[in-house]
Amino acid sequence: MTETDSDAARLLERLTQTLPAATFRPLGPAYLEEPRGRFQGQAAGVVAPSTVDEVALIVRAASDAAVPVVPYGGGTGLVGGQIKPDGAAPIVLSLERMRAIRAVYPDENILISEAGATLHEVRMAAEAAGLLFPLSLASEGSCRIGGNLATNAGGVNVLRYGNARDLCLGLEAVLPDGSIWHGLKRLRKDNTGYDLRNLLIGSEGTLGIITAASLRLYQRPASDAVAYFVVDSPSNALALLHLFHDRVGEGVSAFELIHGQGMAFLTETMPELRLPFGTPPEWSVLVELGLHGDQSAQDAMLEVFEIALEKGLVTDGVIAESVGQKQAFWAVRETIPEGNSRIGAISSHDVSVPLGALAEFISEGFQLVEGLGPFRVNCFGHMGDGNLHFNVFPPKGGKKSDYVGQRDQIMQAIHDLVHQHGGSVSAEHGIGRLKVGELERYGDPARLAAMRAIKTALDPQGIMNPGAVLRG
Repeated sequence: MTETDSDAARLLERLTQTLPAATFRPLGPAYLEEPRGRFQGQAAGVVAPSTVDEVALIVRAASDAAVPVVPYGGGTGLVGGQIKPDGAAPIVLSLERMRAIRAVYPDENILISEAGATLHEVRMAAEAAGLLFPLSLASEGSCRIGGNLATNAGGVNVLRYGNARDLCLGLEAVLPDGSIWHGLKRLRKDNTGYDLRNLLIGSEGTLGIITAASLRLYQRPASDAVAYFVVDSPSNALALLHLFHDRVGEGVSAFELIHGQGMAFLTETMPELRLPFGTPPEWSVLVELGLHGDQSAQDAMLEVFEIALEKGLVTDGVIAESVGQKQAFWAVRETIPEGNSRIGAISSHDVSVPLGALAEFISEGFQLVEGLGPFRVNCFGHMGDGNLHFNVFPPKGGKKSDYVGQRDQIMQAIHDLVHQHGGSVSAEHGIGRLKVGELERYGDPARLAAMRAIKTALDPQGIMNPGAVLRG
């Protein structure tokens, strides 16, 4: 045990004298692994406080002892932000016991939740009040709202409702010195100085620990509709999106671009899953509409489909006729990442590019990968907000382990192309530890300097999630 590791062990020993026994958790694999297996973490122990005061006590003690703290939500992050693989052993601070829904204000369309509540629990609390919390992720049963905010999660409804940042009005957080910021305001207008809320959202636990949030709720649409449409190309998919916006405006809740390779992977790995088309088309889109008042989303969907057929934007389509069919349509989209996982990606890319550059980027991306080897590409994602998952897989019958040596070459080639199109190499998963080098390679120097200055000012000892976002 190194001296810094013994510092963490001594800190834990001191904490046992002041905190309840229920605060301490066994150091199991769940706290030291991430879903893709890229990183293996290490820690002196796990603490799971039940109140913001306990979080503050722990962070203050860690600050005094100069011991690193790694915040832990649901462990679903895909860029290694929730584990620390090297350097001084940290303590892992889990929010799993802070999951209360503190209050719901239906007349204000606001819900106040502790950070450890799962996204599903938040959505159900909103539904119980007859309202909607629109953040929607496939991992909603295990990801926690604090982690969603810390990574500024996106999901399928960004097109209409925005990222997690846009759904938050106020925060309660513990800063690196152990002080508590009581910022749980229910205000839509507050111009009193620097925006600490938006600074902490997306900071991945490097500037403080979010313990609770005031969240924006919305009226549930009176009528909704879900459909799959076949398109010949991403260009036609984009034209179809514009057509929907022309006809129903903000009524478009989601617009997902799906490549045939994704459905082929589902057929290969989960043949029991029922797909919307007998033969997966090369390109299709999943559209959801949500309308208010007396408008019929089903009628609007059919009307746009007929216009799109006349214009040659779509060649086929199927509109869900029941709640069960709507759920089945979404299950296909939400299962695509699981199909990818079972096949085994050589390199996965969570990127965004301007809408006007999407079609060109996709075409150039496929050509680029073809020049690198006999690979398969699954390109899918939230086309309405420019966020694509452009993932590269081994040829049929091959294993990703056979091509692991090419991962860095593939990733840099794709990210270079994204950068050329004015895009971002991290659309919704964050930087974590996986993309620290990418942020340095493509980030604006002035912005990086400002980020380092902010980190130093708020966390001079560098104890908050060191090595995530910025190199430690």
